[in-house]
Amino acid sequence: MSAQLLPEALLRVIDELGRLPGVGARTAERYAYFLLRADTRTADSLATSIATLHSGVKTCPVTFALIDANQEVSPLYDGRERNKRLIAVVEEPLDIVALERTGQFKGTYHVLGGAISPIDGVGPEQLHIPELLKRIKIDSVEEVIIATNASVEGESTALFIQRQIQEAKLDTKLTRLARGIPVGVDLEYADQITLSHALEGRRVL
Repeated sequence: MSAQLLPEALLRVIDELGRLPGVGARTAERYAYFLLRADTRTADSLATSIATLHSGVKTCPVTFALIDANQEVSPLYDGRERNKRLIAVVEEPLDIVALERTGQFKGTYHVLGGAISPIDGVGPEQLHIPELLKRIKIDSVEEVIIATNASVEGESTALFIQRQIQEAKLDTKLTRLARGIPVGVDLEYADQITLSHALEGRRVL
């Protein structure tokens, strides 16, 4: 039986870090070794932030964006400067951060919680589409911007939402982010200039 090369405590950290998306074995080892060499307070701070993550974050019941646990509704919906009659529909909460960084959008958001992907077992019933239709009615929404990713799944989701809005006979303008977003690039990775152009050049569906 060969001797264990690294201490058990370090191996556990490497194993847990390796579970993160995009983190391979070598990267996990480097991260773990960095934490071991760093001041104890660095590791303690990281551990505390992770331990309080679930208790400190919740989902907005209206927009499904992530908010602080002590907030009732997202300030991006309830804020005085936000236009509730304009909704940008995105796949994930981090997409909101990308659009907000452009400094151009003053409407509200609606997070679907993913995109339609039969291969991954995600159908329309798993997404917050019924809640979107309800919001359009309640807030008398004038325009819905479909800001799903420029992917097969994102386009399928956009088409499904378009059909749902049309079938519900909702009197709202429906647009899609246009030029500037290359096919296959997720919204959260697009730069601010590209997103600004996409917002300006959105087209009617």
